[in-house]
Amino acid sequence: MHALVVQDIEKSYGDRQILRGCDFFVGTQERVGIVGANGAGKSTLLRIISGLEEPNHGRIHLPVSVAILDQNPRLSGSTVREAVAESSKWHQELVNAYHEAIADERWDEMATLQDRLDIVGWDLSHNIEAMLQRVQAPSVDASLETLSGGEKRRVALARTLLSNADLLILDEPTNHLDTETIEWLESFLMGYRGAVLLVTHDRYLLEKVATRIIEVEDGLCVSYDGSYGDYLVASAERQARLQQAEERRLKLISQEAAWAARSPAARSTKQKARLQRLDELQNQRALPKERAISWSFETDDRFGSTLLEVEDLSIAFGDRTLFTGGTFTVSPKERVGIVGRNGSGKSTLLKMLLGTLQSPTGKIHRQSRLQIGLLDQHRTGLKPDDSVYESVGGVDFVDVHGKRVHVTGFLSKFLFDRTMLDQKVSLLSGGERARLLMAKLLLQGSNLLLLDEPTNDLDLLTLRALEEALLEFGGGVIVVTHDRAFLDRVCTKIVSIEEEQLVLYADRSQVLRAAQNRRQAELERLQLEQERVAPKPEPKKRVGLSYHEKKELENLPDKIDEWETVVGQIDEILGDPNTYSDKSIDVVALQQQKEGLEAQIELALERWEALSEKADG
Repeated sequence: MHALVVQDIEKSYGDRQILRGCDFFVGTQERVGIVGANGAGKSTLLRIISGLEEPNHGRIHLPVSVAILDQNPRLSGSTVREAVAESSKWHQELVNAYHEAIADERWDEMATLQDRLDIVGWDLSHNIEAMLQRVQAPSVDASLETLSGGEKRRVALARTLLSNADLLILDEPTNHLDTETIEWLESFLMGYRGAVLLVTHDRYLLEKVATRIIEVEDGLCVSYDGSYGDYLVASAERQARLQQAEERRLKLISQEAAWAARSPAARSTKQKARLQRLDELQNQRALPKERAISWSFETDDRFGSTLLEVEDLSIAFGDRTLFTGGTFTVSPKERVGIVGRNGSGKSTLLKMLLGTLQSPTGKIHRQSRLQIGLLDQHRTGLKPDDSVYESVGGVDFVDVHGKRVHVTGFLSKFLFDRTMLDQKVSLLSGGERARLLMAKLLLQGSNLLLLDEPTNDLDLLTLRALEEALLEFGGGVIVVTHDRAFLDRVCTKIVSIEEEQLVLYADRSQVLRAAQNRRQAELERLQLEQERVAPKPEPKKRVGLSYHEKKELENLPDKIDEWETVVGQIDEILGDPNTYSDKSIDVVALQQQKEGLEAQIELALERWEALSEKADG
């Protein structure tokens, strides 16, 4: 059985065709990752699957329950509790169905529902609070009006994961999550009982979670079995085959066209067939040109030995201290990754380095010729009413590393063609706004780049282009990101905010080892604390049983037999189907009585063993 079937989906906006025949399916326990360039149609496809848009052609077959995490989720209610309440409706429906099955004497159905409730739990309140805490969402009583965009998204993620749906559709679920939470999410999705359809730029998440990759390319959906790494290899091989086929097609067109040019008008059936074949070759859809992205943030500046020096920096809000003693330097060609849990002060640290916030202690020494370029998390360096053309200066030629370049050619490197020059910033996607800001950064000629979550909303091809540009950059880079693959590939050192301190590491693997050592040390500390406060056993004053203990030991077997007899009688009553139609029998009370007796029997057996050992001693 399939959880989802997508059949021949076509979608156009005006004269622009986004999807031109997408076909794929998702099995009931498959975890499928969807990849593709920005603008390829991934989000459009998800909206069609979710029922938010109608296709021009094709059909969606969705026979199972589904829960969706959208990039811009809408939360209902006034508090977090009300926002996630709808995610537990399935549980109340399960409980109601259980009671209805009892009332209608559908015993087989009742047994099935009881087994299901035993697995998922009869009370979900603890599950809800635990899930909110796990994804670092605000408390259940927090007002939705006071939440930031990231907090609302984490509440929406918790609501989706609590839904117990047969199919989870997750659009960029790692946005606004720290590394620890992303790693937990990986484990959750790998163990999820249903199917998962996932759009994400997190390559490590795709590699670990996805069992199949679907690439949205040229309006089609191409499926690749295996992990993200398997997809990269298979996709490269497929592109090579397509390129060879395209070269053969173009060569054949050239040969046929040459024959047609020197041949007189078609006079035979054979010639007519050749001309028809030429028309067919010319009408075949050409292989789409692969997007070529190549950026360079280089400047003509000659850097000194140190661009930025941070000495004994601290951040505090009221009585809360985020960190103290922050000390590190940034030199040319150094790329510093800043990591830490959400709310630890990473973005605030960037603002202090930029100079928009002041630290209560410490100093920041900046090189006299320091030119800082900023890409902030909220992409605020753009004006909504400006066009793409106006955002890069509104001139026909721009200066790029001392060279005069036409703005059209310059913007094409950031995947903005001529038709998009007049488009308003407010209408751009998140990925398009990020690319436009990077174009502005390049024109600034900065020698220190501050990047706050630069990988959000970028497709994988654009992400690799950004990595290559930063690896070749001669200036310094300070980047806040939870993208583990980005940190591992780009950064030359890591500054970690942990336990109210800034700690310097050579790479992310050292951060992981240090965190593991802290967890182990904490476990050992707790064990020692428990041993210290645990009551020490009193020394045995005498061996043997007292008079009362002897009597207790003698009577215990009879009591246990008596209780076991009653339990057996209750089992007979509960095993009789007529019991559940007899209004005079309180089934719930009988079950509670049985559980109480079983607990008494267990305690009595433990007491009997203890007294027997004491008597033997």
